Amino acid sequence: MSKAQVAILRTGPQTVLDDYIRLFELAGGPAVLDKSRGTIIKDNISWHFPYPSANTTPWQLEATVLALKKHGFGDIACVQNKTEVTDAFKGEDLNSYKPILRDHDIKVLFNFREADMKWIAYKPKAKMLALERIYGDELRIPDYFIGRNIVHLPTAKCHIYTTTTGAMKNAFGGLLNHKRHQTHTYIHETLVDLLAIQKEIHPGLFCMMDGTSAGNGPGPRIMRPEEKNVILAGSDQVAIDAVAAKLMGFDPMAIRYVRLAHENGLGVGKPEEIEITGDLEAARENWNFRVGFCFHKAVGWVTWFGPTRFLQKAMTRPPILYLGNFYSYFYHDILHWPFRESRIYRKWLRESQWGKLFQQYLDQGSLRSK
Repeated sequence: MSKAQVAILRTGPQTVLDDYIRLFELAGGPAVLDKSRGTIIKDNISWHFPYPSANTTPWQLEATVLALKKHGFGDIACVQNKTEVTDAFKGEDLNSYKPILRDHDIKVLFNFREADMKWIAYKPKAKMLALERIYGDELRIPDYFIGRNIVHLPTAKCHIYTTTTGAMKNAFGGLLNHKRHQTHTYIHETLVDLLAIQKEIHPGLFCMMDGTSAGNGPGPRIMRPEEKNVILAGSDQVAIDAVAAKLMGFDPMAIRYVRLAHENGLGVGKPEEIEITGDLEAARENWNFRVGFCFHKAVGWVTWFGPTRFLQKAMTRPPILYLGNFYSYFYHDILHWPFRESRIYRKWLRESQWGKLFQQYLDQGSLRSK
């Protein structure tokens, strides 16, 4: 059996756009995606504030557009989703996506806006590990996703519920809408189910992952951004998450969603069965990341995973659900952002080479307009 392939390159601000284009080619993107079909770019806004390592970077987004256009892909759309605690409109504005998409004539669609797409009933062909018990016959996905390629743009970072988050987790916001919060108890199984569905509905799946500033700590928001200067790409969503997890210092097969996806034949999670191309020395690094603890993680444990999870139905429905959403908003946007993360962000803008590149995007929009 041929090995899964993941490409990794070292990069810097002066060459990152060209490096991403080379990465796309090195990882086989032009052959994996179907040029006769439309292509969805699914960026990742974990927090609407422009916190380093939390969100798709503007250079990651622009380079993906450039790579797709270079190889003749047309009908490209960037699709945004909303969550209870993240504002997609604010996120694409503060993270400087709008001028990039405007300058390169990429349409922007929102999966929660009926004028852009409709949510239709979907019956997966694959056996579901979790979604059937949560949704029954009520599972719905956006009609726009069916029959189109998708390119995921996650960052390399930790996550308080799944240890790491990347290519597989990036489908969570795009494919699930109502009852999404009820999947957290079975979050690992849910990610595996979503990958199985993606393989059914997308003619081509690809991922471009940014590790220029990677997220160490209790992600996906309040992390410590660390400059790692690497970018990764691949068509095997399990393999790229496994390689990223190993870089971060975790055993990929000890992460439940990676192991389950591997065991269910949806990709390769064992590092020894993955072929690395590109900068092999970079792939041997160990960043020694740790998820660590935060109060939000403790609240999540009580709600989703601990002995009190039998209260989940009551806690994840109105009116308690509204209180939970307000708590998350207050914790992240009112407490953390002004008193801690905004200071880290401003220091990153001043002192990091990637922060200075981000400032260029804020000042001038896209770096290579059409």
